[in-house]
Amino acid sequence: MIPYDKRSGKIWYNGQLVDWSDVKLHVLSHGLHYASCVFEGERVYDGSIFKLEEHTSRLFYSAKRMGFEIPYTEEEINSASNKIIATQKVENGYVRPVVWRGSEMMAISAQQTKIHVAIATWEWGSYFDPKLKIEGIKLNISSWRRPAPDTIPWDTKASGLYMICTLSKHEAEKQGYTDSLMLDHEGNVAEATGANIFFKDKNGELHTPIPDSFLDGITRRTVIEIAKSKNIKVHERKIKPGELKNFVGCFLTGTAAEVTPVSCIAENQFKVCETIIELNKSYQDLVKKKKAA
Repeated sequence: MIPYDKRSGKIWYNGQLVDWSDVKLHVLSHGLHYASCVFEGERVYDGSIFKLEEHTSRLFYSAKRMGFEIPYTEEEINSASNKIIATQKVENGYVRPVVWRGSEMMAISAQQTKIHVAIATWEWGSYFDPKLKIEGIKLNISSWRRPAPDTIPWDTKASGLYMICTLSKHEAEKQGYTDSLMLDHEGNVAEATGANIFFKDKNGELHTPIPDSFLDGITRRTVIEIAKSKNIKVHERKIKPGELKNFVGCFLTGTAAEVTPVSCIAENQFKVCETIIELNKSYQDLVKKKKAA
């Protein structure tokens, strides 16, 4: 894989198209030291960004929650996102808008820092090995928990919130798993390291944790809409780890993960059932329909 600092083309950077290798930030940027940074992850399907406006709106919400103002309008960021995928000729890939505080101040306080914005894009296939998306991925249960909602801006896509996700995923990979299930501060099921989670019971109904201490994913909401359109009942509720043995199916949802089946969580085994296969097919049909519209 080509390192991301060695790639070619352009990145939209503070309103300009800049050569990929020339996009730099100072080592003393506040965003690097104090995690005053927010971002989005977006998918490109046949040259069109899926749910671009929703992602951009969330980016602005995250920035507001972090106490800084993006120096562009949502319409300008949408336009820039479309411009960069056209410039880079990305047909099926990923878009990463990122916003951070600059290097004018180096302390906890950062009232006078400049707000920088960059948007990069690249061709990108499946987040997980395509074979695993058929057979189901394996999760362990992380030793790290999602923090309590009164300790962090939990409903943002902010960089600092992903530190324990990286630790959890590395821990899982060392143990031979693909990803990790994270519990919330009360010990309930929360999410995977970069995706929301659903379970299917013996009656064909779906269960998913209430997103009250972690991000309510755009893909999560989309899949819930798809399930309801198929008359599949969806229960958004608190789920205890002890309940996992009662479910027959499990899958993850996310911009990168899309709809990915799970074959096991620790000792709990799940089947890649027809319901999950159909939800994935409907999701793929939806993104293809949206791109063609």
